[in-house]
Amino acid sequence: MAKSIALIGTFDTKGKEFLFVKELIESLGLNVFTIHSGVFEPQFTPNVSNEEVALAAGENMAKIAEQKDRAYATEVLAKGMEILLPKLYAEEKFDGVLSFGGTGGTSIATPGMRALPIGVPKVMVSTVASGNVQPYVGTSDIVMMPSIVDVAGLNRISTKIFKNAVFAISGMLQNEREIELEPKPLIAATMFGLTTPCINYAKEYLEKRGYEVLIFHATGVGGKTMERLIENGFFEGVLDLTTTEWADETVGGILAAGPHRLEAAAKHGTPQVISVGAMDMVNFGPKETVPEKFSGRNFYLHNPTVTLMRTTVEENKKIAENMAERINYANGSTAIMFPLKGFSGLDLEGQQFYGPKENQMLMDTLKEKIDSQKVEFIEENYHINDKEFAESAAEKLLQLIENKKGDI
Repeated sequence: MAKSIALIGTFDTKGKEFLFVKELIESLGLNVFTIHSGVFEPQFTPNVSNEEVALAAGENMAKIAEQKDRAYATEVLAKGMEILLPKLYAEEKFDGVLSFGGTGGTSIATPGMRALPIGVPKVMVSTVASGNVQPYVGTSDIVMMPSIVDVAGLNRISTKIFKNAVFAISGMLQNEREIELEPKPLIAATMFGLTTPCINYAKEYLEKRGYEVLIFHATGVGGKTMERLIENGFFEGVLDLTTTEWADETVGGILAAGPHRLEAAAKHGTPQVISVGAMDMVNFGPKETVPEKFSGRNFYLHNPTVTLMRTTVEENKKIAENMAERINYANGSTAIMFPLKGFSGLDLEGQQFYGPKENQMLMDTLKEKIDSQKVEFIEENYHINDKEFAESAAEKLLQLIENKKGDI
């Protein structure tokens, strides 16, 4: 049976362009399931009307059109798409989704794409694809393709981009094959460039014991994505050894994962081992982008686009307080391990971020604030990148997983 692509678009203002795309998809032997996301009457009859999209959000499309408030219309249609699209996918109306748009069209289509399961092909051709796409992609696997020119109009550039997008998603669908891997229980782990040795040791240790380890880079979106997957029940355990995103969240760096980082495993009872990997640093872009208020601090130029700043005693106290508040949501199955000889590749004797006083404050505050009835606190006389520390953390996680199985 031929695969089907959901084509989302403003068929009122860009009907000609979307018909071009629809016909191209059909010429490849695929079906098209059209969803109208514009405000006014479409130039061709869609499978799903804008009235249905608005109704999913509890609103009346006719009344919205009368108001001529573009911002409100966009908000309603985006909300409706977020609710309706996963329902249509569950009803097997389509296998992948494609859309084209400017800021408005992108804002309407992507909330629905984000609501679809990871792995469902999602392609968004957008005028904003070369900028900051985090608000549109979030923690999903949307493929954002720059439109180069405005998506309104068929010309030698736009038609080439439209064709590439169609060929891309058709390739995802028509060449889709299940990769047969031996099913293994999953463990999530967090890593940063400066904690890589630690996670590599732990990963090897866990894989030898029958687990598959999914590594998330602690770059803001990495932490958010991991938290989402924990909430969805993907993992047997979490080896959250690189919690540096809380330094950025607290101090004001660019790789923060938001105020809910560290909450998912605790709230859902997923066994977890937590550490303070790369907590000695806050992340910024190029040196000239560092806020003036941090002038005179201890910086390390990691590369031309990344500037690291050493955390202070005062900052570490606040970071630990924020972490402890989230960790205390746990009700068993949680341990925090503290590497006494340093937090990262830069935090060891002779390196630029070596800071025993700063580290001690973090540890003391965590000890003070964490509920010892819920969370086990373990000190290890190793550096975080020592093999002994990594394997000890991995072994502790396996113990917590086994203990939970025994309680069921």
